[in-house]
Amino acid sequence: MRLFLDNDTDVILDFDYEKIALAVADAVLNKLDCGLDTQAELLITDNDGIHDINRQMRGIDRPTDVLSFPNLEFDEAGSFTLQGDPADYMDPETGLVMLGSIVVSIDKVLSQAEEYGHTALREYAFLIAHSMLHLCGYDHMTDAEAHRMELLQEEILKGLGITRNMAANTANGVSPDVTAVNIKD
Repeated sequence: MRLFLDNDTDVILDFDYEKIALAVADAVLNKLDCGLDTQAELLITDNDGIHDINRQMRGIDRPTDVLSFPNLEFDEAGSFTLQGDPADYMDPETGLVMLGSIVVSIDKVLSQAEEYGHTALREYAFLIAHSMLHLCGYDHMTDAEAHRMELLQEEILKGLGITRNMAANTANGVSPDVTAVNIKD
Protein backbone atom coordinates (compact mmCIF):
# COMPACT_ATOMS: atom_id res chain seq x y z
CA MET A 1 0.00 0.00 0.00
CA ARG A 2 1.27 3.42 -0.92
CA LEU A 3 -0.30 6.50 0.58
CA PHE A 4 -0.06 10.01 -0.85
CA LEU A 5 -0.66 12.36 2.09
CA ASP A 6 -1.39 16.07 1.92
CA ASN A 7 -1.99 18.02 5.13
CA ASP A 8 -3.35 21.50 4.53
CA THR A 9 -3.67 22.32 8.25
CA ASP A 10 -1.24 23.61 10.85
CA VAL A 11 -2.56 21.19 13.48
CA ILE A 12 0.11 18.96 14.98
CA LEU A 13 -0.97 16.02 17.12
CA ASP A 14 1.15 13.62 19.13
CA PHE A 15 1.21 10.91 16.46
CA ASP A 16 2.47 10.55 12.91
CA TYR A 17 -0.53 11.00 10.60
CA GLU A 18 1.03 9.08 7.75
CA LYS A 19 2.33 6.19 9.85
CA ILE A 20 -1.05 5.62 11.53
CA ALA A 21 -3.01 5.98 8.28
CA LEU A 22 -0.72 3.58 6.45
CA ALA A 23 -0.88 1.00 9.25
CA VAL A 24 -4.67 1.17 9.33
CA ALA A 25 -4.95 1.04 5.53
CA ASP A 26 -2.64 -1.98 5.40
CA ALA A 27 -4.64 -3.68 8.17
CA VAL A 28 -7.89 -3.13 6.24
CA LEU A 29 -6.41 -4.56 3.05
CA ASN A 30 -4.91 -7.53 4.91
CA LYS A 31 -8.22 -8.22 6.68
CA LEU A 32 -9.98 -8.25 3.31
CA ASP A 33 -7.27 -10.40 1.67
CA CYS A 34 -6.81 -7.75 -1.00
CA GLY A 35 -3.69 -9.20 -2.61
CA LEU A 36 -3.23 -6.21 -4.93
CA ASP A 37 -0.54 -3.54 -4.92
CA THR A 38 -2.55 -0.42 -4.14
CA GLN A 39 -2.39 3.26 -3.48
CA ALA A 40 -4.71 5.90 -2.09
CA GLU A 41 -4.71 9.64 -1.51
CA LEU A 42 -5.29 11.18 1.91
CA LEU A 43 -6.06 14.84 2.47
CA ILE A 44 -6.11 16.15 6.03
CA THR A 45 -8.03 19.39 6.17
CA ASP A 46 -10.15 21.44 8.57
CA ASN A 47 -13.92 21.89 8.84
CA ASP A 48 -13.93 24.70 6.25
CA GLY A 49 -11.97 22.59 3.77
CA ILE A 50 -14.11 19.47 4.13
CA HIS A 51 -17.26 21.64 4.05
CA ASP A 52 -16.19 23.03 0.65
CA ILE A 53 -15.42 19.57 -0.72
CA ASN A 54 -18.68 18.15 0.67
CA ARG A 55 -20.66 20.97 -0.97
CA GLN A 56 -18.83 20.71 -4.32
CA MET A 57 -18.74 16.93 -4.63
CA ARG A 58 -21.90 15.81 -2.83
CA GLY A 59 -24.13 18.88 -2.74
CA ILE A 60 -24.21 18.75 1.07
CA ASP A 61 -23.65 22.16 2.61
CA ARG A 62 -21.98 21.29 5.92
CA PRO A 63 -18.74 19.88 7.24
CA THR A 64 -18.40 16.17 7.96
CA ASP A 65 -15.74 14.02 9.60
CA VAL A 66 -14.55 12.00 6.61
CA LEU A 67 -15.25 11.71 2.90
CA SER A 68 -14.43 8.74 0.70
CA PHE A 69 -14.12 8.84 -3.06
CA PRO A 70 -13.68 5.26 -4.34
CA ASN A 71 -12.01 4.71 -7.69
CA LEU A 72 -13.10 1.08 -8.08
CA GLU A 73 -16.50 -0.49 -8.50
CA PHE A 74 -17.16 -3.75 -6.68
CA ASP A 75 -19.66 -6.47 -7.53
CA GLU A 76 -19.32 -7.48 -3.89
CA ALA A 77 -17.74 -5.46 -1.08
CA GLY A 78 -14.15 -6.46 -0.49
CA SER A 79 -13.97 -8.64 -3.60
CA PHE A 80 -10.88 -7.48 -5.48
CA THR A 81 -11.58 -8.99 -8.88
CA LEU A 82 -10.68 -6.22 -11.29
CA GLN A 83 -12.49 -6.04 -14.57
CA GLY A 84 -12.27 -3.77 -17.57
CA ASP A 85 -9.41 -1.67 -18.84
CA PRO A 86 -6.46 -1.44 -16.42
CA ALA A 87 -6.03 2.21 -17.51
CA ASP A 88 -9.23 2.89 -15.58
CA TYR A 89 -7.77 1.81 -12.26
CA MET A 90 -3.96 1.65 -12.56
CA ASP A 91 -1.72 4.63 -11.94
CA PRO A 92 0.52 4.76 -15.04
CA GLU A 93 3.40 6.26 -13.03
CA THR A 94 3.42 3.76 -10.15
CA GLY A 95 1.70 0.73 -11.69
CA LEU A 96 -0.43 0.51 -8.53
CA VAL A 97 -4.19 0.04 -8.32
CA MET A 98 -5.76 3.37 -7.33
CA LEU A 99 -8.29 2.70 -4.57
CA GLY A 100 -9.43 6.32 -4.33
CA SER A 101 -9.23 9.33 -2.07
CA ILE A 102 -9.89 10.00 1.61
CA VAL A 103 -10.52 13.43 3.13
CA VAL A 104 -10.39 13.80 6.94
CA SER A 105 -11.34 16.87 8.96
CA ILE A 106 -8.79 17.21 11.76
CA ASP A 107 -11.26 19.54 13.53
CA LYS A 108 -13.79 16.69 13.62
CA VAL A 109 -11.10 14.25 14.77
CA LEU A 110 -10.47 16.45 17.80
CA SER A 111 -14.12 17.28 18.60
CA GLN A 112 -15.37 13.71 18.14
CA ALA A 113 -12.52 12.27 20.21
CA GLU A 114 -13.59 14.57 23.03
CA GLU A 115 -17.28 13.85 22.49
CA TYR A 116 -16.80 10.06 22.49
CA GLY A 117 -14.23 10.05 25.30
CA HIS A 118 -11.30 8.54 23.46
CA THR A 119 -8.01 9.76 22.01
CA ALA A 120 -7.52 11.74 18.82
CA LEU A 121 -5.34 8.88 17.57
CA ARG A 122 -8.21 6.43 18.02
CA GLU A 123 -10.69 8.75 16.27
CA TYR A 124 -8.29 9.39 13.38
CA ALA A 125 -7.58 5.67 12.98
CA PHE A 126 -11.31 4.89 13.12
CA LEU A 127 -12.05 7.41 10.34
CA ILE A 128 -9.24 6.00 8.18
CA ALA A 129 -10.54 2.44 8.68
CA HIS A 130 -14.09 3.57 7.91
CA SER A 131 -13.03 5.36 4.74
CA MET A 132 -10.77 2.53 3.57
CA LEU A 133 -13.72 0.15 3.84
CA HIS A 134 -15.69 2.52 1.61
CA LEU A 135 -12.80 2.50 -0.89
CA CYS A 136 -13.05 -1.30 -0.82
CA GLY A 137 -16.76 -1.34 -1.69
CA TYR A 138 -18.38 -1.37 1.76
CA ASP A 139 -21.27 0.91 2.65
CA HIS A 140 -23.74 1.46 5.48
CA MET A 141 -27.00 2.15 3.70
CA THR A 142 -28.81 -0.67 5.53
CA ASP A 143 -28.61 -1.77 9.16
CA ALA A 144 -26.92 -5.01 8.09
CA GLU A 145 -24.29 -3.16 6.05
CA ALA A 146 -23.67 -0.72 8.91
CA HIS A 147 -23.29 -3.58 11.38
CA ARG A 148 -20.81 -5.38 9.11
CA MET A 149 -18.71 -2.21 8.70
CA GLU A 150 -18.75 -1.53 12.45
CA LEU A 151 -17.54 -5.06 13.22
CA LEU A 152 -14.76 -4.85 10.64
CA GLN A 153 -13.64 -1.42 11.87
CA GLU A 154 -13.43 -2.59 15.48
CA GLU A 155 -11.62 -5.84 14.56
CA ILE A 156 -9.07 -3.94 12.49
CA LEU A 157 -8.40 -1.31 15.16
CA LYS A 158 -8.26 -3.89 17.94
CA GLY A 159 -5.72 -5.85 15.93
CA LEU A 160 -3.56 -2.74 15.83
CA GLY A 161 -4.00 -2.11 19.56
CA ILE A 162 -5.99 1.06 18.88
CA THR A 163 -8.95 0.86 21.24
CA ARG A 164 -11.37 3.09 23.05
CA ASN A 165 -9.56 2.06 26.25
CA MET A 166 -6.59 4.13 25.18
CA ALA A 167 -8.55 7.04 26.66
CA ALA A 168 -8.42 5.46 30.13
CA ASN A 169 -4.70 6.23 30.30
CA THR A 170 -5.32 9.85 29.34
CA ALA A 171 -8.03 10.17 32.00
CA ASN A 172 -5.53 8.91 34.58
CA GLY A 173 -2.96 11.52 33.53
CA VAL A 174 -0.86 9.17 31.40
CA SER A 175 -0.39 10.01 27.73
CA PRO A 176 -1.26 7.13 25.41
CA ASP A 177 1.89 5.36 24.29
CA VAL A 178 1.73 5.57 20.54
CA THR A 179 4.71 3.25 20.32
CA ALA A 180 2.62 0.56 22.04
CA VAL A 181 0.26 0.51 19.08
CA ASN A 182 1.00 -2.55 16.93
CA ILE A 183 2.41 -0.64 14.00
CA LYS A 184 5.43 -1.71 12.01
CA ASP A 185 7.97 0.84 10.79
